Amino acid sequence: MVQGVIMHRLGSTILLLLVILCVVLLLEGAAACSGGRCELGDRCSSEGDCGSELYCYNCWIEFAGKRCVRTTVADPFKIADTSLPFNKYAFLTTHNSFSIRGEPFHTGVPRITLYNQDDSVTDQLNNGVRALMLDVYDFRDDIWLCHSKGGKCFDFTAFEPAIGTMMEVEAFLSANPSEIVTLILEDYVSSDHGLSKLFHSAGLTKYWFPVSSMPRDGGDWPRVRDMIRRNHRLLVFTSDESKERAEGIAYQWNFMVENQYGDGGMSSRACRRRAESLALDSRTRLLILVNYFHTVPLRVTACVEHSLGLADVLRACHAAAGDRWANFLAVDYYKRSDGGGVFEATDMLNGMLICGRDDVRACAKRTLKDVLYGLLGKAGLMPGHGGTRRT
Repeated sequence: MVQGVIMHRLGSTILLLLVILCVVLLLEGAAACSGGRCELGDRCSSEGDCGSELYCYNCWIEFAGKRCVRTTVADPFKIADTSLPFNKYAFLTTHNSFSIRGEPFHTGVPRITLYNQDDSVTDQLNNGVRALMLDVYDFRDDIWLCHSKGGKCFDFTAFEPAIGTMMEVEAFLSANPSEIVTLILEDYVSSDHGLSKLFHSAGLTKYWFPVSSMPRDGGDWPRVRDMIRRNHRLLVFTSDESKERAEGIAYQWNFMVENQYGDGGMSSRACRRRAESLALDSRTRLLILVNYFHTVPLRVTACVEHSLGLADVLRACHAAAGDRWANFLAVDYYKRSDGGGVFEATDMLNGMLICGRDDVRACAKRTLKDVLYGLLGKAGLMPGHGGTRRT
């Protein structure tokens, strides 16, 4: 009898708590901003609620509901300028950029493999991604993008002929004449000049940064403005050393150092090099790639990991690289976060590289007009302008 009363009261209490929770959630939803007025971190119910460069996303593992989160990188070329060497900027990089959830089967066989991204290469580029990691294979008398093992592509691991992705890159470079894109190839192509033919067919050779112009033994890279002026806006690196001599495609390890990929690269306790790379603090390689993704892609937890542990890993790799910040930050599911995510991390890298501040926006060049407004504001001659104008 007593036990029955206790269970009844307990059930009533739980029901009351659920009702209160529902009321709170309804009130929060009703009080949420809307109509494109929501800012970063605000609650939202649809895409239209969030302001520009934000979207409505639920990192459900945190049980925080839908919030407005970032969708793009702040452009360092526009905020600061293009006067610095290429190695003084940071670029958001997608790991296995082609391995996209929902990609149709192009072989007629269901795909059995892992996925790393949510949206198209075109969307990635439009959202500020500036480096793509692609796995290229000989397959079906063509070159394909494939997520496979052992250097062989199969019907069930193939994604699509590489020409499609290369044409997306060409379309982006054509439409954005002040942007630079880097391709980092895990290269299993053995067909005669197969990659050269691919780039030619896609119309990418006109943007080619020649390997002869790449610095060796620690010299600075050309200034970005000079690369843009010469239309040297596509950098391509291969994992196949023979391609540098045979096809003029830069061997990655002659120009770049890289930390361990997979689970081994996600610890902030130690940042270790991958086997093919020189030591991270080698001064003969000025480009630094930091991998930050699991061995097995974890779509569910990416939003938390991009917001909590990433900055600590970047600092650990900064120390391991001899107090040098990363130029490339490679991630899976790049858009997933509970706020700033990988976009904020890339902004931090650019800020530290360009002006030693933890946000690239602090590196904005001030014009004479900005200085004048600031002086007038300090003198009290401009109502509403007390102090330095924010940029």
